[in-house]
Amino acid sequence: MARRTAGRAQILSHCGPELTKPDCDEEHDKCHRSSPHAAMPTAQSTSHSKNVLSCLITTALLVTSCEVAASQLPAASSSSSESCRVAAEGPSLTPIQFRALRRRAGEGEGEMDGIVHRTVAVNGINMHVAEKGEGPAVFFLHGFPELWYSWRHQILGLAARGYRAIAPDLRGYGDTDVPESTAAYSIFHIVGDLVALLDALGLDKVFVVGHDWGAMVAWYLCLFRPDRVKALVNMSVAYSPWKATVKPLDYFRSLYGDDYYIMRFQEPGDAEKVFEHFGTEFVMKKFLSYRTPGPLFLSKEFGGSPDDEIALPSWLTEEDINYFVSKFKKSGFTGGLNYYRNLNTNWERTAPWTGAPITVPTKFIVGDLDLTYHYPGIQDYIHKGGFKKDAPFLQDVVVMEGVGHFIIQEKASEITDHIFDFIQKF
Repeated sequence: MARRTAGRAQILSHCGPELTKPDCDEEHDKCHRSSPHAAMPTAQSTSHSKNVLSCLITTALLVTSCEVAASQLPAASSSSSESCRVAAEGPSLTPIQFRALRRRAGEGEGEMDGIVHRTVAVNGINMHVAEKGEGPAVFFLHGFPELWYSWRHQILGLAARGYRAIAPDLRGYGDTDVPESTAAYSIFHIVGDLVALLDALGLDKVFVVGHDWGAMVAWYLCLFRPDRVKALVNMSVAYSPWKATVKPLDYFRSLYGDDYYIMRFQEPGDAEKVFEHFGTEFVMKKFLSYRTPGPLFLSKEFGGSPDDEIALPSWLTEEDINYFVSKFKKSGFTGGLNYYRNLNTNWERTAPWTGAPITVPTKFIVGDLDLTYHYPGIQDYIHKGGFKKDAPFLQDVVVMEGVGHFIIQEKASEITDHIFDFIQKF
């Protein structure tokens, strides 16, 4: 753990005021010249290899930070030293500009009375945010392929109980900007967006609620910036740090092969072509109605024909589907798919945090039909001490019977109650 902490300090030591983007590139090039075969450390690594790999890890994070400065941050805060501070401490927002786009939800934003919508400039992008209520702030982070709208029931429910419910469209989704570069969707970019949003809204600490990819982002937010989180309610995706010797994509390929959905999402443009062939409405219905606990495979036939009728579950209406479809027709799916395309990159660049625990009070909820609850070994990990070791402030684990992956919509009122029952303690 001391070595990892030192690694983080080493990253920060590079982030002085004199560092420029070319300096970042030069450091990265030096590492690659030292070893033409970059790989993550193993138990058999030589001392030289370890030094080279440590350099690669450090400069990978460094270059990421500098790339944020060069291409993602507003011009007013785009210096390289500032970008390094963004990665380590959270972005500076001077100035952060609110664009006065407050409007009622009924004006094309999902028929939810009283929900206010705004666009906020954060971390080099314009982020769409839906919110309602006054009181302690609760951040809701959605998954794939979803939007702020997935939290519509919880927004209303928590606002009615005295909370300020805030649900952004994450980077690449809905009415938030969709950067073109795949590299712009690393976990550092996503967490940086959220820290920037906290600053823009004048919020020091918030409750955080995440589902699916939103849960993954929430774990990393708590890992990088626990000082900004009062307590966490996460759903579907448990905090299970990657093993140091196995890349995520190698792990999934070894378990399920190349037709596993995460593997099919890797090649830029591949999944997009399949989705385009079947149509946005078909794709949304197919995903949101998925309730099989086994692994999800994505063949080129997508398990059917574009002309197939897909019955909606009772908790989804045609109006709901129409809202999702309208937004994904506008933004496309590439932004969300790019999260998956950064899995190995995230694994490499978060190496200095290996072994670091989640240190905020946490509640975890999962459906027993959720595919994530049926990964090999995950139930033992959740229930037999592994999860508690990695998240020592884990206070409650709830397994909901007969519930699938899209738990926040399928059991909306129950999830609202679970969230409220937990966060009211703090």
